[in-house]
Amino acid sequence: MTKIAVIGGTGLAALSNIKVLNEKIHKTQYGQTDAPLVRGFLSDKEVIFLARHGNPHVIPPHKVNYRANIRALKDFGISNIISVNAVGGITDSMSPGSIVIPNQVIDYTYSRKHTYFDDGFDQVKHIDFTHPYSEHIRAKLINSANALSIIIKSSATYGATQGPRLETAAEIKRLEQDGCDLVGMTGMPEACLARELDMNYASICLIVNWAAGKTDGIITMEVIQRHIKSGMKEINLIIQKAICLF
Repeated sequence: MTKIAVIGGTGLAALSNIKVLNEKIHKTQYGQTDAPLVRGFLSDKEVIFLARHGNPHVIPPHKVNYRANIRALKDFGISNIISVNAVGGITDSMSPGSIVIPNQVIDYTYSRKHTYFDDGFDQVKHIDFTHPYSEHIRAKLINSANALSIIIKSSATYGATQGPRLETAAEIKRLEQDGCDLVGMTGMPEACLARELDMNYASICLIVNWAAGKTDGIITMEVIQRHIKSGMKEINLIIQKAICLF
């Protein structure tokens, strides 16, 4: 039986329709998971759900124990991970409310423990990260959205920033010049840690606001929450459909 994990971000602290078998905080050599691993079934597929920021949402992006979370999923036999990320839209086509399956990432984070290969090895190890997301999982997400007649954007470059503050208008201008379409705070080092452990990983993003400087007004939590409330329903539907395809 293929085991699949879903990592929920802002706005997704639980997975709809999962028949829960058990919940457990898992300890690893990198510390313990930030929330219990919720193990259960969706249809006939065994699934593990992990709330990245805890449940309730209390852990800021720069404090998430990414290494423990990914290692724990590996310990439980997970080989496929669907990550849910709430992001800001940078380029004109990336408007709030849109669902995006990114295919590239640029990492602007710093001081995060971003690798398992930092000590205790006979030689330096390097992973290929040319294509940071699993095309296998991306295809399932895209096909699921199409089957549900949910409009998505099937490619984009995700700019991962440190947080927890939002970015300045000048920073967003720089990200756009670098080629970023989206901006978020949790896409890295999650993706590369999964690659280091030979796990398939892909992200499904919900755009919850225009990035800084893209509108005349300021970014408010009211706007963000409004888009989360409507968009996460469709995210849930796409994930559940995709899980059935594994």
